[in-house]
Amino acid sequence: MNRNKNAFTNGLRDGLPIALGYFAVAFSLGIVAKKAGLNPFQGFLSSLLNHASAGEYAEFTVIMANAPYLEMVFVILITNIRYMLMSCALSQKFHTGTSYTHRFFVGFGITDEIFGISIGRTGALNPYYTYGAMAIALPGWSLGTAIGIVAGNILPSSIVSALSVALYGMFIAIIVPAAKANQIVGVVIVISFLASFAVSKISLFAHMSDSLKISLLTLIIAGAAAALFPVKDADDNSAADSDQEVSVYDS
Repeated sequence: MNRNKNAFTNGLRDGLPIALGYFAVAFSLGIVAKKAGLNPFQGFLSSLLNHASAGEYAEFTVIMANAPYLEMVFVILITNIRYMLMSCALSQKFHTGTSYTHRFFVGFGITDEIFGISIGRTGALNPYYTYGAMAIALPGWSLGTAIGIVAGNILPSSIVSALSVALYGMFIAIIVPAAKANQIVGVVIVISFLASFAVSKISLFAHMSDSLKISLLTLIIAGAAAALFPVKDADDNSAADSDQEVSVYDS
């Protein structure tokens, strides 16, 4: 019990900076949610269930386009599918006796940052550490969206338009470091921009919604890049698992 409490407390501590960052990003996302017609509660619930800025932006885009639910499911699946891989990777950090209940709830709360701090723990991962990070980070994300919607209803339209640009700045901040670190990623990003522009001008795709176009381009371009330029496995130089944290088995 003490190990679980300590792990949870450590998760809260490490999750606090993440929560602050999430609040700022989600505030801008709330401006977009307001344009899509969501009220604060709907925005809060959306962020509580969808823990990715790209996934939520795609969701709000589909809502604004009045697209069918099936398209929304497809778009969110494509934009968030990386979390399936993260969950599989993180499951290897658990002790073999960790229950499926813990695995399910940890998988539900995975985000890029929570995955990063969880996978970086030495030894076997105690799920209560991830719960602690989730307990503070995910409410910060959800509240940011809800307050962004409230602000969008109060602030002048000129300020709302200016704030909505901040979300595009966030996306630029994500892709620029990756492009600098890997030239192939940079080329793929440029190809994605050009392909998206070309598809928007071709009449053959005029009947398709923007979100569906983006999803199909994501599948095609990402799939081609993965097939042509697979990522090489790094040497496994990880140290032996320590006994610093012992994961819960059946609780």
